[in-house]
Amino acid sequence: MRLDTLYTAETPEGIALSLRPAGLMARGLAYLIDFAIRLGIFIGVAIVVGMLGKMGVGVMLLSYFFLEWFYPVVFELTRAAATPGKRMMGLRVVMDSGLPVTPAAALTRNLLRAADFVPSFYGAGIVSMLWRRDSKRLGDLAAGTLVVFSSQVSLHGDVPPAEPRAPARPLSPREQMAIVSWAGRATRLTPERFDELARIAEPVLGPDASGVSSDASASQRLLGVAQWVLGRRGASAPTQGGTTR
Repeated sequence: MRLDTLYTAETPEGIALSLRPAGLMARGLAYLIDFAIRLGIFIGVAIVVGMLGKMGVGVMLLSYFFLEWFYPVVFELTRAAATPGKRMMGLRVVMDSGLPVTPAAALTRNLLRAADFVPSFYGAGIVSMLWRRDSKRLGDLAAGTLVVFSSQVSLHGDVPPAEPRAPARPLSPREQMAIVSWAGRATRLTPERFDELARIAEPVLGPDASGVSSDASASQRLLGVAQWVLGRRGASAPTQGGTTR
């Protein structure tokens, strides 16, 4: 079962990036904001050129054309890689590799909004976004782009406080990393899932001879092991076992 919606991309230099694709709600709100901005600009142009007769109509048609097809492209090629609506929602457009979007990709993804629109009001695009885990619409699939949240993804937070306790046996560096990584996800997992994962590590917890009550949850005891691995070893911590750091 998928526990998160992270998308892992690898750059040509071999650097792995963790990206968080934006879903239908965030992108829909961004579209409505951009639509309101484009509508305001078009109304302003219409008021200014409304007295120019046929020339004014031509200017209005050109304005509509550029606002509809090039408004997103221009903003997505800026350093922010996002239209004003996307910026307000904390989104940006990147390539599948996590690199900045290219002019060809920006143009392709926006021209293919016509395909996303069918049969009406972006029906095909909505179905595609709901069907795929990376929330790509048809234009994104053709251009090889991805709309992601621009905020930095934090996989691990601070380890919750717990009474340090030594493991029942020495731990390999890989086991130490796994325990500390698990502890850092305390705020991202439900208590039930957190404790379920902790019970997998029961063999390294050992007998409860440190003063911690025998009915203490596996997660609380394993958090103590995580504190021990990090070197936060109180005077009352047990002395059995050890780690290989």
